[in-house]
Amino acid sequence: MLQSIFIKGEISNCKYHSSGHIYFTLKDEKGTLACVMFATYRSGLSFRMQEGQQVIVGGHVDVYERDGKYQLYAKQVILDGAGFLYERFEALKRELEERGMFSPIYKKSIPRFIKTLGVVTAPTGAAVQDIINVATRRNPYVQIILYPAIVQGEDAAPSIVRGIKALAAMGVDVMIVGRGGGSIEDLWAFNEEMVAQAVFDCEVPIISAVGHETDTTIIDYVSDLRAPTPSAAAELAVFDYELIQDSILDCKERLHRQMLRNIQSQRQKIQSYQMKLKYLSPAGQIREKRTYLIQLEENLQNAMSRKLQDRRHKLEIYIEKMKGLSPLEKLNQGFSYVKAPDGKSLRHTSQVKVGDTVQIHVIDGRIYAKVTDKEADDVTRGKLC
Repeated sequence: MLQSIFIKGEISNCKYHSSGHIYFTLKDEKGTLACVMFATYRSGLSFRMQEGQQVIVGGHVDVYERDGKYQLYAKQVILDGAGFLYERFEALKRELEERGMFSPIYKKSIPRFIKTLGVVTAPTGAAVQDIINVATRRNPYVQIILYPAIVQGEDAAPSIVRGIKALAAMGVDVMIVGRGGGSIEDLWAFNEEMVAQAVFDCEVPIISAVGHETDTTIIDYVSDLRAPTPSAAAELAVFDYELIQDSILDCKERLHRQMLRNIQSQRQKIQSYQMKLKYLSPAGQIREKRTYLIQLEENLQNAMSRKLQDRRHKLEIYIEKMKGLSPLEKLNQGFSYVKAPDGKSLRHTSQVKVGDTVQIHVIDGRIYAKVTDKEADDVTRGKLC
């Protein structure tokens, strides 16, 4: 019977030896028992042993021959009470994590807009009131369905499982599972494997809200979303109706402004098209061509005027030149000229012979004369040749 025994007591005189062995005394109000844990068994120790800790030590009792005293050779040491539950918590946490129940790939997203909210918690207490108050304040149109579960004691875990399944069968949009704060013993129902499995198997997204912000349970790792408190869970589950209203009004105003800008832009485009159509229409083209023809006519008239002016100026110059060369002008100056019988201007003596009649033109008429003689000048003849 003494080869496998568990003894509960308080640690005293605990010493960690350099060899790796641990020596300590286990005591209660009735007596003491010397204990030793060899280094080979320390790997199973999940905490550091300290004075005053309540523990349960498993091992065998034998006589230490040198002193002739009974001694407990410890193979396993676990914390009693909360410490024991903590070890169970860590063991189940490791097991479920190895099974993949904490993996993010299994987490379902929480719907942003819900119509029905399921709550698995105790029907009395601050937790349910906080959830109802926050959810109603954020959106008074959300229907809250409460499953009055037992959240503490031996019947708590089965009751929570039944609540999760019942609300899932009702088809709620999202579910809050939790309770108010308490000790690890009070919250232990939410660390049971059957509750964790029910949360994992549920098709409805679940928000865990167990205890206060510092409290952590197994379903916090399995659930789709963890809330630090029941009030925070209600805020995460229920959208704020006023914010949505404000957002809708803001979108409405922005849409109205954008529509006005678009209408104004389209009106400007229409006006631009009207101007283009007016410009490109047959009547507009005819008006434009008429205007262009009027401009061409004016340009032509101006060019003709300039050309005539230039020609008049040149003509005046030629007139003046002609005046300088005109025989009549010479006659006006007292000169005259003679025409041969053939009507040509008489310039050489060879053009007439004695007896011919010539015409002498003066300023006021003609004089007819008969050639009685002619004499050629040698110098003049040479120049003419």
